[in-house]
Amino acid sequence: MSKLDDFPITRRWPPRNPDAIQLYSLPTPNGVKVSIALEETGLPYDAHLIDFAKNDQTSAEFLSVNPNNKIPAIIDPNGPGGQPLALFESGAILLYLAEKSGQLIPEGKRWETIQWLMFQMGGIGPMFGQLGFFHHFAGKEVDDPRPKERYRAEAERLLKVLDGALAGKDWIVGDYSIADIAIGPWLRTLRDFYKAADIAGWHQLKHVPAYLDRFLARPAVQRGLVQPPRS
Repeated sequence: MSKLDDFPITRRWPPRNPDAIQLYSLPTPNGVKVSIALEETGLPYDAHLIDFAKNDQTSAEFLSVNPNNKIPAIIDPNGPGGQPLALFESGAILLYLAEKSGQLIPEGKRWETIQWLMFQMGGIGPMFGQLGFFHHFAGKEVDDPRPKERYRAEAERLLKVLDGALAGKDWIVGDYSIADIAIGPWLRTLRDFYKAADIAGWHQLKHVPAYLDRFLARPAVQRGLVQPPRS
C-alpha cells in the first residue's frame, strides 16, 4: 500500500496536514481554479507554493508529480480505493474534486458542465493567454501586428459565445459549477492583469461583466484567489 511519504515531492514540500489534499500551485488563472474549487467544496487541503522565480516547476520533485512542469498538481492521500492519487491538469483536477465531493456538477447537467469546462480549457485559456503575451508581455515588442490581431479577434469571438450562453442565466449551466470556476479566473486575468478587455470588445458584452462580478463576489472565490500565499 502506497503512502503519502512515498512521493518525492513531499520531501521538498512536507505536508502540514497529511490527511488533507496536497495542492502544489501558484495564484495564476489555472492555479486558482483548484484552490477555489477546494474552498467551495470544503475539502481540506494543504497549499504549497510552487515559485516560478525559483524554477520550482522544473525541480525533480515537482516533475515526479507533473512531468509537464505546469501548475497546479495535487496529491490526494485518500484517493480511489483509499490509495493516494497524484493528478495534474486543472480541468482533470476540477472533475476529480467535483466527483469526490459530490458538488459543483449540477444534477442532470453533467455533460453540459463538462462541455463548458472544455470550452475554457481548449479555447478561453489558450487564446486569452496568447493575447496576454502579445498585449501585456514581451510579445508587444513584435512589430508584425498579425499575431496579436489573431488572438485579439479570437478572444473577442469567444467572449461573444460566452455572452450569448449567459443570456437569462446567472451561471453558465444555470447552476454554479466547475465550469464557472474554470472560466471566471481567466476573465479576471484578461480584464485586470492583461488589461486587454477593452481591445477584446468587453464593453459591448451584455452579460459577461456582471457574471464576472458575481463570481468574484463569492467568499470561497475570494479565499481561493490568494492560495497558496505568495512568499
